Amino acid sequence: MPANQATQRESYLVIGGCGFLGRHIVEALLNRGEQAVAVFDLVQRHHDKNVQFFTGDLCEAADLAKAIKGSRATTIFHTASPMHGANNPKLCWRVNVDGTKAVIAAAQEHGVKTLVYTSSAGVTYTGGNCIDVDERLPVVDATNAYDTYNLTKAEAEKLVLAANGQGGLKTVALRPSGIFGPGDRQNFEGLANVIRRGQTKWQIGYNDNLWDWTYVGNVVKAHLLAADKLVTEAGPKPREELCDYALPTISLTTHEHRVPTSAARPLGPAIAPVPNGPAIEAAFNDPDAKDDVRAVWRTRYDPLTEQNIERELEYPLQAAGQAFYITNGEPIMFWDYVHAVWKEMGHVPTSRIVIPATVGLWLATAAEWWAWLTGKTPGFTRERVGYSVSHRWFNIEKARRVLGYEPDVGIQDGIKISAKWYLESKGVNAITPE
Repeated sequence: MPANQATQRESYLVIGGCGFLGRHIVEALLNRGEQAVAVFDLVQRHHDKNVQFFTGDLCEAADLAKAIKGSRATTIFHTASPMHGANNPKLCWRVNVDGTKAVIAAAQEHGVKTLVYTSSAGVTYTGGNCIDVDERLPVVDATNAYDTYNLTKAEAEKLVLAANGQGGLKTVALRPSGIFGPGDRQNFEGLANVIRRGQTKWQIGYNDNLWDWTYVGNVVKAHLLAADKLVTEAGPKPREELCDYALPTISLTTHEHRVPTSAARPLGPAIAPVPNGPAIEAAFNDPDAKDDVRAVWRTRYDPLTEQNIERELEYPLQAAGQAFYITNGEPIMFWDYVHAVWKEMGHVPTSRIVIPATVGLWLATAAEWWAWLTGKTPGFTRERVGYSVSHRWFNIEKARRVLGYEPDVGIQDGIKISAKWYLESKGVNAITPE
């Protein structure tokens, strides 16, 4: 992608730039021709000729100041975070909360213009179902958070958004769900280990819950779009300019899947279509009419109706000071994803034993107690059972309309690309039981 004219003079500092997502952001910036790219991390794992590297502690003001001043950063991507599931509350609070406080303070002190923070879709997850959740849902707090990781991500996100407009800094938070892709040492490694342990015949739950997975390249695209929008955004656009047209359907994998604001009429009580009048009704009834010229039918539950936007404390149709869910826009059944990954790794289970969720929770509780007694780290936990049996998918219309985000790589292609990388990284043609 050629360098965006609006960002040619930008200098980028990627905090956590040697991590999974951070590394992909660095590569994307270089690939689009950016000349001023720097990385801040604990350990240098990559040695790009045109990338400055700064070693330091995220919580140390002096280390951050050295990196910001040395790189002359005008835009920061803050992607640093402990691995989800690390089960280290102290580390989560230090990196996610204290580290983010330090990044914000350093950015404001040293004249950084824009900060893009990698939050998490889990900041609204309390352990129940998340069904077509949009950004109106409050983030978790200490009374209802499902785990420490997402509690601390929620606290950090609040800090980032509260800092918008303070000290000349513009901020935005992105909430990706279930990131996977080349370089992934968590999701794919975990699923490969299940094959190695010969445990692929077990399935917790009946595979009737939808999940949002997101290919890393799509998450990177959203980060660059958000950064560019913060730089170029002169002010919020009116709702009708952003919302009164039908979005194209996302059909990279699921083909005929439609979002509620496509040309198809929605289910539920409808609000009159916009702009208005018989011509719109005729457009809906005309089989030859194109999706992009048809009006949008919305329901009273839709976050982007005029009535609902008026209820917001802050105008949501802008990048600055806002959070955005980022997904592939094609939620699929949880175990369909797992089995697709195993298939691309060269393994197809010969049998399947389905364990009800309640039984799975009892077994996970027993496994956690046994791990505690033996001093080991449990591989089978109540937290993981909860994730695998819950609906967890999110509405990305706000990101599509405000940031211009559209996923480029579908779930199916993303799995193939990722599995190919994983097998090559291990030097094998397939993962087999040990």
